[in-house]
Amino acid sequence: MNAQIKHYEDKLAYEMDPSDLFDALNKGEKIVALDTRKPFGYEVEHIPTAINIPHREMNEITTQHLDRDVIYVTYCDGIGCNASTKGALNMARLGFNVRELMGGLEWWKFDGYATEGTKAVMGENIECAC
Repeated sequence: MNAQIKHYEDKLAYEMDPSDLFDALNKGEKIVALDTRKPFGYEVEHIPTAINIPHREMNEITTQHLDRDVIYVTYCDGIGCNASTKGALNMARLGFNVRELMGGLEWWKFDGYATEGTKAVMGENIECAC
């Protein structure tokens, strides 16, 4: 039983689902959605408030401006893409607190949340009150 408990605790420590991310963003928690795809994918469609750092470009220089006191939630297109996993690994190696978004952008939209970009979809919006 202890091994099972550890397994599920580890999953929650390293992954986040779209609903939890949406709630955390709406509550203004110290969390940032991080699109790990190439810029053209981000420009077409991304999670509102997300920043874009392609996993292939993550290093000490490209991440030096990032706040180390927040949780970064990496994502890509969806379960058929592993850019979010590569991005999470890179960010963890660089010393950031990171989670991977389960299902990526595809499951984000499946759950009914809005996106931004040239091919944005309507859904529940995330608005910043700052």
